Amino acid sequence: MFGRRAGWFAGWLAAAGWAGAFPFASGLAPHRSWGAVAATGYLAAAVAVLVVPWRRARPVSVAVAAAGAVVVPLLGLALTGQGQSEVIVIERSAALLLEHGSPYLAEPLTVTDYTPYLPAMALLGLPRALLGADGWPARLFGDARLWCAAVFLGCLWATGRPYRRGLALLAASPLVALPLCVSGVDLPMTGLCCLALALAARGRPGAAGLALALACSLKWTAWPAVAVTAALLAATVGRRAALRGTAVAVAGTAALVLPVALRSPGPLVRQVFAFPTGRGGLPTPAGSPLPGRLLADLGPAGWYAAVGLLLLAGLAVAGSLAVHPPRDAAGAADRLALGLCLAFLLAPAGRFGYLALPLVLVVWARVPAVPRPSPRTAPLPRTAPALGPPPTSPHSTHLPHSTDRRTDRRTDRRTDRRTEVAPTPWPAHSSSPMTSRPGRAA
Repeated sequence: MFGRRAGWFAGWLAAAGWAGAFPFASGLAPHRSWGAVAATGYLAAAVAVLVVPWRRARPVSVAVAAAGAVVVPLLGLALTGQGQSEVIVIERSAALLLEHGSPYLAEPLTVTDYTPYLPAMALLGLPRALLGADGWPARLFGDARLWCAAVFLGCLWATGRPYRRGLALLAASPLVALPLCVSGVDLPMTGLCCLALALAARGRPGAAGLALALACSLKWTAWPAVAVTAALLAATVGRRAALRGTAVAVAGTAALVLPVALRSPGPLVRQVFAFPTGRGGLPTPAGSPLPGRLLADLGPAGWYAAVGLLLLAGLAVAGSLAVHPPRDAAGAADRLALGLCLAFLLAPAGRFGYLALPLVLVVWARVPAVPRPSPRTAPLPRTAPALGPPPTSPHSTHLPHSTDRRTDRRTDRRTDRRTEVAPTPWPAHSSSPMTSRPGRAA
């Protein structure tokens, strides 16, 4: 017990240290605000592990961490209007979709005028477009981060009972708490990918295809999940199921994307595909020094080299799916995480924060493998083995088969014969250690 308590204490202490570094190291005001509040929440969770009885220490510490790292900072940032530029982009795209039928500006002038998301992302900004920003209820319930978090948590809850045990801990961890509070833009796609893999592992290709369609109409970085899910379905259910799931995913994505693509094809291509890869009219703010970005900074030749390496990595992952397909949700999540990790590392533009998506996939896939703590019970008393058949309850409704009756009769006859033939090694008046009849006293 002491070792487990110490492990949880060290984990919350590490989370507090990581969050506490943001007020000093980050240049973004929402990150600094989150770090200051979340560090306090994680420290309180570490204290709870030490002072609360062990049976309740883990759930209490998770609740304290979730309140300090998610609920309080999310409410504060939403009510004060602080957040990353992605929140403003989503909410503006919803207003444009309602007014003009397209979430994209025809002539973007600044970086925040670009909408690097597919059309379905604008749906998460509809509450802001409908409620406005007057009064604290509208500011809170119209915030796109709240609905991004709702989609993410709802999808993880729908993945099934084995994955729900660690949902609160995953949401309270810095891996999810930070993006959930400051941006939330990648979480809906991540949750839908997890849901698609869980449905495919349960042999439900149609439902998995619908989840993939929603994910793929949010961001095109979810498109590799279609290949991974198809490989999982082909290995576990069959090729027809894989084709069915893929067809549903492609048709659903086309139904959600094509109406806007036909209405404004130019802005969609320039803002969704060219801008995130560094080929737009303005430089993308995704400038973390990852290998692909370092190559792209060398000039046009370096950009094409990064794209070539990205394509080769995609072909390698596709080949692994064909040669050794995943056979459960955990294997599929690992393969998808590997592909996304390579894509983010080799893309001509990227951020370190993008790597949180494959990490969430890996952690989510490991939740069912964590043993559930069981209460300590007293050991059962050891009893002597029964010499006859087990007694039948008078209330039992089970009727033995006639074959079982004949087998029991034959066994009884053989036992009777052996009993009749076997000699008795002690006189009748002596005491035998193998019998319960007392002998005659000397």
